[in-house]
Amino acid sequence: MAATGTSKSQLYHYFADKDALIREVIKAQLGRIFAAQESAGLHEVSSWEGLQRWCDHFVTATQATQGAGGCPLGSLVGELADQSEPARRVLALCFAEWQSYLCEGFRAMRDNGELAARADPAELALTLMSALQGGLLMAQATRSARPLELALNMALQHMAGYRRRPKQAGRR
Repeated sequence: MAATGTSKSQLYHYFADKDALIREVIKAQLGRIFAAQESAGLHEVSSWEGLQRWCDHFVTATQATQGAGGCPLGSLVGELADQSEPARRVLALCFAEWQSYLCEGFRAMRDNGELAARADPAELALTLMSALQGGLLMAQATRSARPLELALNMALQHMAGYRRRPKQAGRR
């Protein structure tokens, strides 16, 4: 209220309670993430090239900020998850929504033969999101993009174990 110069009555005119305000802040942060990915042309991660562009985008953005700020959504976890069960649930849902975009892309990669049939798109999405979040947290602490780069490379190496190579023409 102090930062915006609004009164308590004005604040609660728009939000039923503190949990409603926090929920909207969390959703706004997820919106920022999606908007940044859209503007960078990263809304579709359905090929190895698209996946590499997605990872490179985060590394480049982290290099530009020297890790300051970390992940807009991940930063809220440290502030809210242990203090508010409703906030923790909303954060988990937001991460699940973000992962679902990765999962859709990985499912497309599996369907078009770039990933082996045994690849589990949901597990791969969780793997990549975990690497991203851990890497961003360490980048924020060290003011270096290197932890993020290493974490994403490790996740990509794991995923490469499910990569199917195109069959060479003329070979039987």
